[in-house]
Amino acid sequence: MLIDTHCHLDDDAYSSVSQIVENMNGIMITAGCSQKSNEAVLKLTQEYPTVYGVLGIHPEEVERYKEEDLVFIEKHLNDEKIVGIGEIGLDYHYGLESKEKQKILFERQLELAEKYHKTVVIHSRDAISDTYEIMKRHPYLKYDLHCYSSSVEMAKRFLEFDICFGIGGVVTFKNSEKLKAVVKEIDLAYLLLETDSPYLSPEPFRGSINEPAKTELVASKIAEIKGLKKEEVIEKTMQNAIRQFDLKMPL
Repeated sequence: MLIDTHCHLDDDAYSSVSQIVENMNGIMITAGCSQKSNEAVLKLTQEYPTVYGVLGIHPEEVERYKEEDLVFIEKHLNDEKIVGIGEIGLDYHYGLESKEKQKILFERQLELAEKYHKTVVIHSRDAISDTYEIMKRHPYLKYDLHCYSSSVEMAKRFLEFDICFGIGGVVTFKNSEKLKAVVKEIDLAYLLLETDSPYLSPEPFRGSINEPAKTELVASKIAEIKGLKKEEVIEKTMQNAIRQFDLKMPL
């Protein structure tokens, strides 16, 4: 069974979420980024049996979030189909001036994850060293390093944690040699399928609206890189996702 471990089903790009869910022959984990999206995540998990969710405040929200947004997350972390806290982390691409605030917000949410024994979905953009250093202060959590984009060497350092790396449509791009090297070198036991949809649609659909069903294209590319059968990649990444998020599968 395909499991898309990171998508954004609440995004305005989708005119029919029902159709997107129907297209996906498998499980989806939809990620919160703000108070508005966290509320939407809860509704989606209640409406669709195959949709699970994670709740969090994205680093780009650091100047906009309110204390009650964190209270809301804590209130719902033990909801039946909420399987983690995310996406959270650091983003220095456009946010260098808010680095210290981002670090504080990141740590506060990691503390929530520790309190409720929840998996953490991490967003790290142009901030991999600081991400690693903060994770070292929280070494006993389960982690999903979403949309991994750093080096093989850095990936091997992250293996000291209970971690998986989210691999999405970028791995199909012609200019993604660094990510292809990570997929080749890192054992399949540490990889997860994701789309980050509606963003980052894989080839040959690059530039179009992405959706969870396209995880199959990601699985095919991983299989090609690692010299495996696609079915083996789908089966193993499914097992990885069930383990990493403690998923209770629908009947």
